[in-house]
Amino acid sequence: MSSTSADSSTEVPEVGTVDMKLEVVTLPVSDVDRAKTFYQSLGWRFDIDFVVSDDLRTVQMTPLHSQCSIQFGKGITTAEPGSAQGLILVVDDIDAARDGLVSRGVDVSEVQEQRPPGFDAPEGERSYFARASFSDPDGNRWVLQEITTRLPGREWED
Repeated sequence: MSSTSADSSTEVPEVGTVDMKLEVVTLPVSDVDRAKTFYQSLGWRFDIDFVVSDDLRTVQMTPLHSQCSIQFGKGITTAEPGSAQGLILVVDDIDAARDGLVSRGVDVSEVQEQRPPGFDAPEGERSYFARASFSDPDGNRWVLQEITTRLPGREWED
């Protein structure tokens, strides 16, 4: 049983002690086969196409070397097709990643660098700030983000 508290304390709870790994994100799509073809065209690993009935089908795909997959299908979400926005794909080399997608026929925005005002970074440092975007056929929007050096505190300790 869970409970809630009206305590408005500013105390920050400790990091959880139970491992939880985000492994699958559900995308809302209108045409399962079209989405499957699109994600396969990106070179993503095909994991499953599980048809339970005429009303329930799940397809799972995984980006190269990702620990998190996507699932889409029929009867798995009530979200509107195309409503997933800002899904981030982290890459080591955003220019190479963009070129690779463009070579596969994907319409990818130009790479843009966005830094917070007053943020000083070494010349040429684009980690976290270089981004480009593309959408799947339903309008679910993906963001490529270059990360070459992790910010302090962004790695789990064993």
